[in-house]
Amino acid sequence: MAMQSSLEQLKLFTKVVADTGDFELIEKFKPSDATTNPSLILKAASQPRYAHLVGQGRAVARTKGVGFALDYLVVLFGLEILKIIDGRVSTEVDARLSFDTQGTVEKAKDIIDLYEQNKISRNRVLIKIAATWEGICAAKILEKEGIHCNLTLLFSKVQSIACGEANVTLISPFVGRILDWYKAKTNLEYTQDDDPGVKSVVEIFNYYKHFDYKTEIMGASFRNIGEIVALSGCDLLTISPALLEQLSESSQRIEKVLSIDESKKMQIKKLSYDEKTFRYELNQSAMATEKLAEGIRIFSSDIEKIEQLLASNG
Repeated sequence: MAMQSSLEQLKLFTKVVADTGDFELIEKFKPSDATTNPSLILKAASQPRYAHLVGQGRAVARTKGVGFALDYLVVLFGLEILKIIDGRVSTEVDARLSFDTQGTVEKAKDIIDLYEQNKISRNRVLIKIAATWEGICAAKILEKEGIHCNLTLLFSKVQSIACGEANVTLISPFVGRILDWYKAKTNLEYTQDDDPGVKSVVEIFNYYKHFDYKTEIMGASFRNIGEIVALSGCDLLTISPALLEQLSESSQRIEKVLSIDESKKMQIKKLSYDEKTFRYELNQSAMATEKLAEGIRIFSSDIEKIEQLLASNG
C-alpha cells in the first residue's frame, strides 16, 4: 500500500485551505476552503487565462463605476472558486477601509449582496477584514447579522483575544510574516522549534481552546513546510500552491502537534481588552504594529492597481 503524502496526512488533523486565486491550482489540490486577498487577485487577474473575468469587470466599470466593478471582480473570482470547492471562500473588504467601522460594514454587505444575487448562501463566504480595532468592531456587528468574518493581518495575542471576544468566525494569524520581521531585526536563522510565527499561533491556539472560544484559527502566510508541520492539529491552515506542491510530493510523516486536551490542562490567565488597552498592548509590540501597518499598505496598493486594470481599456 502506497504511503500517504504529507498533504493527505495533514488533512487528517487539519482543514487545508488553498491560499490562491488560481482556479486550476485549487482544482489540483482539492482543499476544503480557499482564501483570496487583493495581492492574489491582482496576480491572477494579470494572467491571460483570466482575462475574460477582467473583461467582465471592465464592462461593469464603464456602466457602474470602478468602485462597484472592484467588488464585482472579487466576487467573480469567488464564484469561480466556489464551483470547485465544497466549503467557503474568503473575500476581502477594501483595505483602505481598515480604520472605518461603518464603511467596512457597508462594504461587507455589498459583497454579500453580490454573492446572494448569484444564489450563493452567505454561509459559504467569509468576509476578510484587517484585525484593527475598527475592523474587529465591524466584524462584531456583521456576525450578529449572520455575515461571517475572517480577521486577517493578525500578528498578536491581543488582536486574537479581541476577535474571540467579538465572536468572529475565524482568524488568520500570519506565521511567515512574523518570522520575516524577526529575521530582519536579528539577522538570525530560526528552526521549526523556535520559529516566532509558529510560537505565536501555538499560544493563540492554547488560549482559545483553554477558554472554549468558538472562533476558528487558520494559520496563514507560511515560508516553509516545517512551519506547517509544526502546526498540525490547528483548526485550519491556508497554504500557498508552492507549499501544497511540496507537501503533496513529500512522504514525511505528519503527526498531530496541537491538542485541545493539552490546552485544557494549562494554567492560562484570562485577559480582556477595551479600546484603550487594545491600542496600548498592540502598540507595545513593534512587530505586530509594523506588520499590520505594512499589510494594510500592501493590500491598499494592490487594490489601486486592480482599479487601474478595471479602468483601462485592456
